[in-house]
Amino acid sequence: MGEQLGLLKVVVVQGKRLVIRDFKSSDPYVVVKLGNQTAKTKVINSCLNPVWNEELTFSLAEPIGILNLEVFDKDLLKTDDKMGHAHLSLQPLVSAARLKQILQNFSGETTLRKVVPDSDNCLVRESSITCVNGEVVQSVWLRLCDVESGEIELKIKLIESPVGLAPSI
Repeated sequence: MGEQLGLLKVVVVQGKRLVIRDFKSSDPYVVVKLGNQTAKTKVINSCLNPVWNEELTFSLAEPIGILNLEVFDKDLLKTDDKMGHAHLSLQPLVSAARLKQILQNFSGETTLRKVVPDSDNCLVRESSITCVNGEVVQSVWLRLCDVESGEIELKIKLIESPVGLAPSI
């Protein structure tokens, strides 16, 4: 890995309209990957609209990676069923954090950048990257791919290392 940029805190907030993989429901959990780092949420039993509110932490370094999510249905006697996947480019978040450093001190909440759905992400709708009391935060709804339905809400916060995001001159 290259230069350390800081920590990425990913809160897996909730899922909506997840697909049925058991008889009448599913037992979903989310696996989040960034490069060779992996973390997962707890299993929510018999729920198609789960609320996790779990914070997962990753190291963020150059080159900036893609945040990948996979949703699974927990099964006891066989392999867990896939319930979809999604991805999100972290480049806009890092660029916004660099902009924040150039502009220096903020108070309150300031929108740094808007991100629209495109091939670099699985966004359901436009997402804003904001600076809230000095922290760079992005809230997103991601559409799950290769399944009939399903969306996952994330709140992503970049905790910068002191020198990691300094703009290059």
